[in-house]
Amino acid sequence: MGLAAYEIIGNDAEWRVRHDGKAENTYETKEAAFEAAVAAASLALRQGHEIRVTAPARGLASGSTTGNP
Repeated sequence: MGLAAYEIIGNDAEWRVRHDGKAENTYETKEAAFEAAVAAASLALRQGHEIRVTAPARGLASGSTTGNP
């Protein structure tokens, strides 16, 4: 199996989870995006994938939520 990577990106107004080059859903908080990423990662882990979840530290934004995520 391969690597399933989930990256929390965004800013105070909008957060997303980037996976396989896509970041389709939006979340109001970084914590909500993290919970969604962990739920997806849990399923990937059960399927035998190596998983990686990353999130920016407090006060830091990561990635862009404008244009094509």
